[in-house]
Amino acid sequence: MADALLDVRGLTRSFGGLIATNQVDLQILAGETHAIIGPNGAGKTTLIAQLAGDLPPDAGTITFAGRDVTALSTPARSHLGLARSFQITSVFREFTALDNVALAVQAHAGHSFRFWRRARGEAALRAPARALLDSVGLGPRADVLAANLAHGEQRQLEIAMVLACRPRLLLLDEPMAGMGPEESQRMIDLLRTLKGTRTMLLVEHDMDAVFALADRISVMVYGRIVASGAPEEIRMNVEVREAYLGEDLG
Repeated sequence: MADALLDVRGLTRSFGGLIATNQVDLQILAGETHAIIGPNGAGKTTLIAQLAGDLPPDAGTITFAGRDVTALSTPARSHLGLARSFQITSVFREFTALDNVALAVQAHAGHSFRFWRRARGEAALRAPARALLDSVGLGPRADVLAANLAHGEQRQLEIAMVLACRPRLLLLDEPMAGMGPEESQRMIDLLRTLKGTRTMLLVEHDMDAVFALADRISVMVYGRIVASGAPEEIRMNVEVREAYLGEDLG
């Protein structure tokens, strides 16, 4: 696709005799929310790790915003606007919510954490950090230690930290993992506010979240993309429905 922000061609990665991603082709359009679904072990997280730069592919290419980034490091991709959130919350538990986001702002600006004690008082870091916390609904919790935030709030905090990187493409690896129904709904509402302002690639097992958010869905099985299309196309695909979606989708 000529207007694809992310263009993946033939991406392959093996672990011994296990082929985790197998000749994956994937195009993400600018401004869309694209979900990847599939059973456990399908290769979804391995794919996200390769896109983020955390795991080098054995073969294939990754083009982002017209640039071949296949060999670039994770920090280099982040500075180009390719940022990832994780299945497991990755925040500094001993710091406040505000400190966490200010650190992310500082890191994106290219400053070392060695200067954090002095930087804690810098309005240039604190003001954008507070604005990001407000944007994810955590403004009133700015001064609470991350360790004392609820699980769902920690995931919201992580989204704020990723947004501090000013991503053009947000890679979301199971953002609803470990959440109850109310927390999941809050995360869905948060991600819905980002639709259209950020391009998002979402890996998620929560089908309610997927169908509420995705503009397009790709189904991954045994390391391959086996189907891709609009949500209703995927919903009505008999093989996908029977194998992965269940019969409770109406």
